[in-house]
Amino acid sequence: MQRNVAVVFGGVSNENEISVITGTMAANVLKNGGDTVIPLYISQKGEIFTGAGLADISNFKQGNYSVFPRAIIGAGGIYVLNKRGRPKKFVKVDVALNCCHGGLGEGGGICGLFALNGIPLASAGMFESAAFMDKYFTKLVLTALGVTVAPYVYIRNSADFARAEELGYPLIVKPATLGSSIGVERADDRERLEEAVQTAFVYDDGVIAEKYLSDRREINCAAYFAEGRVVTSECEEAVTDGDILSYDDKYAGGGKSVLPADIPKVKSDAVKAITSSVYKKLNMRGIVRFDFIISGGEIYLSEINTVPGSLSYYLLSGGFKDFYPVLRAVIVQAEEDFKKAHGKKILTTGILNNLPSNSCKRGSK
Repeated sequence: MQRNVAVVFGGVSNENEISVITGTMAANVLKNGGDTVIPLYISQKGEIFTGAGLADISNFKQGNYSVFPRAIIGAGGIYVLNKRGRPKKFVKVDVALNCCHGGLGEGGGICGLFALNGIPLASAGMFESAAFMDKYFTKLVLTALGVTVAPYVYIRNSADFARAEELGYPLIVKPATLGSSIGVERADDRERLEEAVQTAFVYDDGVIAEKYLSDRREINCAAYFAEGRVVTSECEEAVTDGDILSYDDKYAGGGKSVLPADIPKVKSDAVKAITSSVYKKLNMRGIVRFDFIISGGEIYLSEINTVPGSLSYYLLSGGFKDFYPVLRAVIVQAEEDFKKAHGKKILTTGILNNLPSNSCKRGSK
């Protein structure tokens, strides 16, 4: 069945450009699979643009996206605006796919926007999107689920430095709500810790100081839900020459990936089991990537990415063509979930009919 699929990407985020890569990739995979794609690009100013040409990544060089018409989401679709900012056309949306990295785009804002407007979203839900966008909340949720995480301290001000030092150096310092390794640094002493925290506070209001796990191996595993079961990918090892994976390692060719990861089967099975367990316990949806660290024989769950880079197509398929069935599966699941949820009764109590007409006037007694 052909669908109108809105692919949402960009956002008011430091990861806007990475999101453009993910969004245009997904738009073209869906288009080549036979769906009608409606690209929706959110600029760093929060403006929404639409137009078929936004599936072409070259239109984002030099800010060329701004020549496309603006749009707003509403009432089961999108309103395309004219140059005066007035609606000139309405396009129905059957389902949407969230490709926004970071900020409110990944942190639950897109989920809420489409939910309020009655549009199924083939991506993670509001709870997991908001919780896992924040590394501190991630630690709290995972600890409650009995999952092992690296020792950490949440830093809000200078008074927390002493508690961080109790973990012992070296430490990894991370802005709490940023991804793509932006603002992530290693600290080997108090001076470097203070510098790293100050840098992280430039980007965020909260900072995580985490015990650096030596002899670490960074392992990723992606998952999605379809046809009644959680599908997990093979494990991937992200390799870097440095102490931590940097932005360049991830996006500028500085690092490399080993797929499947060269780790004992008992470890890869354990990683997949933790991935599947957390996904199931939280009743998650959409494509989600789980990032682990293996150190000293222990498996630590580090982060959960509800909108992973390139939607982890390379973990879940053999290439762009093979990725379409995965996207189709999460889209079909989103439609089924939406239909089921909207079959529930919404209660109207009639309480307003029993209130005196002047009961809510300001100053009335």
